[in-house]
Amino acid sequence: MSKYIMLVRGINVGGKNSLPMKSLKEILENQGCRNIKTYIQSGNVVFEHKGFAKNFKQAVAEFINRDHGFSPEMIIMSADKFKNSVRSNPFPSAESAPKTLHFFFLESIPEKPDLTRLMALKANSESFQLINDVFYLYAPEGIGRSKLAAKVEKCVDVPATSRNWNTVEKLLNMVEKG
Repeated sequence: MSKYIMLVRGINVGGKNSLPMKSLKEILENQGCRNIKTYIQSGNVVFEHKGFAKNFKQAVAEFINRDHGFSPEMIIMSADKFKNSVRSNPFPSAESAPKTLHFFFLESIPEKPDLTRLMALKANSESFQLINDVFYLYAPEGIGRSKLAAKVEKCVDVPATSRNWNTVEKLLNMVEKG
């Protein structure tokens, strides 16, 4: 069995798109996943699977829609890909201030990211780097104040979901320690 990370976007936020982790685990178990572990209520999942078909993500979304009335976006990646993303972090010094460092995991490598627009949106204190299908953002004044953070997905033109360093580090520990 191979290990995977699934990041579900936009659930359990402000009373919208309610999806208890227990329900998500049951849906994943019914899709052949094993050793399912979740972290907080925002859709961070580590699981094992023998290898799933291309329609795995669609099937999970359809079950969530059937049982909970919405179909969320989700990013699924292998544990090795996730670990490579963490190792590629271009801002390791920001790890000591975990709420300032954000990883935007992208559905795919952007074909034509608008880097000029991203640079124009960037505050002087911010730094970013796009490496393959991860957009790394160091926002020392907070992501809530960042004009750049709000426009990442539009500028890269690829579905994305972000996690701060606290969450990334916790998922990394879950992957490595099983």
